Amino acid sequence: MEKTILVTGGAGFIGSALARHLISTTKNKVIVVDKLTYAGNLESLKIVAGSDRFHFVKADVCDVESMCQTFEKFQPDFVMHLAAESHVDRSIVGPAEFIQTNIVGTSTLLEVAREYWNKLNAEKKIAFRFHHVSTDEVYGDLEGASDLFTEITPYAPSSPYSASKAGSDHLVRAWFRTYGLPVIVTNCSNNYGPFHFPEKLIPLVILNALEGKALPVYGKGEQIRDWLYVEDHARALYQVVTEGVVGETYNIGGHNEKKNIEVVKAICSLLEELAPNKPEGVAFYEDLITFVTDRPGHDLRYAIDASKIECKLGWKPQESFETGLRKTVQWYLRNSEWCQHVQDGSYQGERLGLIQE
Repeated sequence: MEKTILVTGGAGFIGSALARHLISTTKNKVIVVDKLTYAGNLESLKIVAGSDRFHFVKADVCDVESMCQTFEKFQPDFVMHLAAESHVDRSIVGPAEFIQTNIVGTSTLLEVAREYWNKLNAEKKIAFRFHHVSTDEVYGDLEGASDLFTEITPYAPSSPYSASKAGSDHLVRAWFRTYGLPVIVTNCSNNYGPFHFPEKLIPLVILNALEGKALPVYGKGEQIRDWLYVEDHARALYQVVTEGVVGETYNIGGHNEKKNIEVVKAICSLLEELAPNKPEGVAFYEDLITFVTDRPGHDLRYAIDASKIECKLGWKPQESFETGLRKTVQWYLRNSEWCQHVQDGSYQGERLGLIQE
């Protein structure tokens, strides 16, 4: 039976990938809610904008009235909550916005969802789900070389960003325990892939290299991350909201641990093959690598144990890091217009006829 799925933050990187996945592979109706901060890009939704099952609402999850109106109008069966401030460096410079969006916004959405859920008939009430999408950064970092984050790893966030996401996770679980709201939580590793905002490592390196700019690497690039292709993540999220157990947490990882310096060098190697005509003065893309001062409180290693979602729900990533990275580099090479609109800021003026007035 087709569902109406409300996706908050659906114009962002992971949210737009989820919206595209839902429209292209299911028959569900998708309601994207996004405030359209700098990270929200309507051009990332162009592919699905023409579908009669897709609707866009420009709204802030912190705005109670807007959220109530959205729930009342669209009557969602599932809420998939991805709206968040997510850039660690920005959280260090300005933590208040992260606390507002990630904690206050989540609490607002939980209360609106609870009020809505309480009024549903018995059948719809049983079927309703509130899926909160979070990050592995809430766990802090790992000490042992073979240690992995599991669903019961204690929280030890290191940055204002991860602390605010940890707070939102706790709120969601409290609304389940106290009020019985049917919630599910997922914590994912580092995502990468098409439509990624260029302030993040992989797209930044690709675009800087193509322009002959420095490729900044924190410290010595020894930080280790588990990389998850965003389209694999979108598949996992839908599987969790439709098949996951209420009250449970599922870690979603790509089984691709790489040092940051390894990631940067892998991108350079792909560009040597796929974009051999380098900017003037550049002999090899790796020559552009520049080591910069590490950021405060930088976690050294993240790694996800995704055995629970694999065993319980049968999900596994389809992309290896090598195949996913190649697809990513190829996408950026083919989509220079999208990149240019992000870099010059013109994407923020794009409306595409999606916004509900």
